[in-house]
Amino acid sequence: MTLMSPRLYQLLFLVALLSLISLDAYAAADVKKAAEGAAHVGDVHVLSVFEDEIKQCSPVRKLSALKQTLEEQQSPILRTVFSWLFPFGPAWNSILGTFYISSVPNFILAFIPAEINANTLNTMTAFATGGLLSDVFLHLVPHSFMGENTGSGVHFVMVEEKRNILVGLGIFLGFGAFFFMEKTLRVLGGGDEESSGHSHSHSHGLEPKATKASGVADSATQNGLRNRNSDTSKSNASPVEHEESQSTNGPSKLSAYLNLFGDFVHNITDGLAMAASFYASPLIGATTTLACFAHEIPHEIADYSILIRSGFTKRQAMQSQFLTAIGAFVGTFIGIAVHNATATKTAAELTDLAAGIRQDATGLLGTTLQLSDLVIPFVAGGFLYIGAVAVLPTLLAESKSAKQAMREFAAMAFGVVCMFMVAWNE
Repeated sequence: MTLMSPRLYQLLFLVALLSLISLDAYAAADVKKAAEGAAHVGDVHVLSVFEDEIKQCSPVRKLSALKQTLEEQQSPILRTVFSWLFPFGPAWNSILGTFYISSVPNFILAFIPAEINANTLNTMTAFATGGLLSDVFLHLVPHSFMGENTGSGVHFVMVEEKRNILVGLGIFLGFGAFFFMEKTLRVLGGGDEESSGHSHSHSHGLEPKATKASGVADSATQNGLRNRNSDTSKSNASPVEHEESQSTNGPSKLSAYLNLFGDFVHNITDGLAMAASFYASPLIGATTTLACFAHEIPHEIADYSILIRSGFTKRQAMQSQFLTAIGAFVGTFIGIAVHNATATKTAAELTDLAAGIRQDATGLLGTTLQLSDLVIPFVAGGFLYIGAVAVLPTLLAESKSAKQAMREFAAMAFGVVCMFMVAWNE
């Protein structure tokens, strides 16, 4: 039996020792890697990045300084005018804006005759529609997704896909809520076009002799045919009977009361829009006030005409319109109360952007979106329904002449230009 030399034993021992050292080093590397992975997972769950930290970054601070320097060299006229019209805080400014959109259009009714030319009212409605839709697309929708920088300096927004989905859902909910409200009022009115409540179809109060689009001209013509057969009895009819026969040509008292109820409900939504917009920013509040003001003038005139044709006296119609205006203040106070209730819970909380990425933030469905952030999208959806669904079809149905269509195009374009100038120079 051949014995192995001592050198060979030493060589085998050295190989075994090196193998053990290699295995130990490999195991240590795996342990270190696992520990680093666990630490990384832990950092993901504890990482927090707040908006204030973003503002303190060097590039952001440089951009903020540049913006402040440029703003100091400018003196926007609209900012000065808005600060004069709305000199208080968000709560009092929203009340003041509600007073503007509620009182002035109703005072104008004192100088409006009971019957107004259809083309004139449609032209005013086209201008209001241009302003209203411009407020949606130039102010409310951009603010819903990107926010409004109320302080000095620049404002950066992190794109959060799930948050954008919820904002879009809020816009649709506003659109659907206004559809539900109008549909309900139409059902309560028995499907009669005149009793559709606040349908925003401003033609219902037009004089039947001037246009046929109100849906009442046909009945007036039929009454005229029937009256030809009873001309001999007209001279013997009493004045009271004559007035009653005139009132039957227009909408009924029930239709008028349903219209007032719908107007009251809509004014509540206007008040909510006032409160939400001013708490978002003073400029958003001011532009929303302008849009509501432009829309309320033709709307109040149309509702006033409906009441007159329903048998109301001019004084009764104006008093009824003033009563429905209370709804706007009710909505404003509700909006202020809701904001104060939610602000006390979230004022001290900073937005954690990392939590928004992980979808475990304190907002809706794990996003950074708070419930109060859905008010402006809801208002945008409601205004979109008013302008695009409730008013535009009326203008399309009633524009029969090219000349009148050009007037409405020009009026709508003028409304868009006005709101664009406000947005561009604010």
